[in-house]
Amino acid sequence: MNDQKSKRDEVRARNRKARRPNQSDTNNNRGEADKPGLAVRRTAHRLLGAIIETNTSFDALTDDTHGHPHYLSLSRRDRALLRAILMVALRFRTELSDVLDSFIDKPLPAGATALQTVLHVALAQILFLDVPDHSAVDLAVESANRDPRLKRFASLVNAVTRRAVRSKQKVLDKIANTAPRSSPWFSERLIEVYGAEKATAIEMMHRVEAPLDFTVKHPQDAEKWAAALGAELLPFGTLRRPHGDSDVSSLPGFDDGAWWVQDAAAALPAKLFGTLDGKRALDLCAAPGGKTAQLAAAGANVTALDMSANRLKRLNENLTRLGLQDNCETVVSSLFDFQPDGLFDAVLLDAPCSSTGTVRRHPDVPWTKTPQDISKLADLQARMLAKAAQFVAPEGVLIFSNCSLDPLEGEDVARAFAQAETMFEIVPVEGSAIAGLETCVTPEGFVRTTPADFNREGNADGSGLDGFFAAVFKRRG
Repeated sequence: MNDQKSKRDEVRARNRKARRPNQSDTNNNRGEADKPGLAVRRTAHRLLGAIIETNTSFDALTDDTHGHPHYLSLSRRDRALLRAILMVALRFRTELSDVLDSFIDKPLPAGATALQTVLHVALAQILFLDVPDHSAVDLAVESANRDPRLKRFASLVNAVTRRAVRSKQKVLDKIANTAPRSSPWFSERLIEVYGAEKATAIEMMHRVEAPLDFTVKHPQDAEKWAAALGAELLPFGTLRRPHGDSDVSSLPGFDDGAWWVQDAAAALPAKLFGTLDGKRALDLCAAPGGKTAQLAAAGANVTALDMSANRLKRLNENLTRLGLQDNCETVVSSLFDFQPDGLFDAVLLDAPCSSTGTVRRHPDVPWTKTPQDISKLADLQARMLAKAAQFVAPEGVLIFSNCSLDPLEGEDVARAFAQAETMFEIVPVEGSAIAGLETCVTPEGFVRTTPADFNREGNADGSGLDGFFAAVFKRRG
């Protein structure tokens, strides 16, 4: 019981010490420039509504080039504040709903999504961000008054937000001592797959902002760059530092191409190939390019395939920064249309998936994805894996991976492939291949990580991994 309380205290402390988001003194959204901070909040309402109502992804809405027009109209500082608000509002959406229900005498009117988003945005600031309480309250009420649909609820918004300010500590204590929950389907599926205890541990990690992980181009230089970056060198080679507000491009080694940002779990699949020096490698679904860079840095001659020309453009820019462009050829193509001039010694299929393993970084996923999405994606992955097998040379290695927590997209796809493709055999992963994460090797020899793995007591900032799956196959000679 004390251990559980300690974990919850760590999570609570981590979220309460979140950096104070920068607030702009002026607004770039000229329609609302008369009230400092109002444009940010009203944009947060719009975007949160789009995520929940239309299943639009957080990343799409907050892309600095193609994002939502109201987001693009904000200053750089206001964009950072908006992202912080949305991340917390999504990460604690279920808890905020519970708080709201406890503060009102009767449920909100049916279809009152706009009112709910105004209240969730305000509660997220009051409870979890270091925004002045009076500002959060005032701007929420002002937002309601500015919206013809919500003007009649302005007094309710005022009452709820002021009550949240008065009872903040009591509410936070209750949240810290209540098992975390996400969207109903997602929480239920985690329990079904992992059991109640592991599911709770996973969701507890989803409350905590993910650390910043780096892969070093030359592993022998890892200690040097750990010191330069103020990072910790983890047992499996990743450098880790707590998430902060640093501009990654300003960190030591960025301009030198010494490292790239990559979650520790995402770095595992490419390591499973072993020696790659001089071998011909194919990276399918390659963008944004972290795994491509790993293959090239290991000495492989890489063909990187992706359907998106824009994503491959970014990949090429990254490879140029890293000085690895001469080792890589990029091809804009669907995997199903690709016609190589020969077979490959190493083929990596990091397949498109539900991304449920990345909820720490993308808390919108439980609210924008559905069980039906998982089934459809699992079918696609099976077809992609069968096609990828056609590119593997005799005695060559094929690795299938993705960042889903659901075995429908991982273990089940791998088992079905092994049964159907008689020319391929499963190569069980040895624990030594991912030293420090040996417990993440399953009895079948697959790699399965979850956010609850690599959980170091007393170090919430340095714990956890993305959820990832990887299976290794070898083509018979």
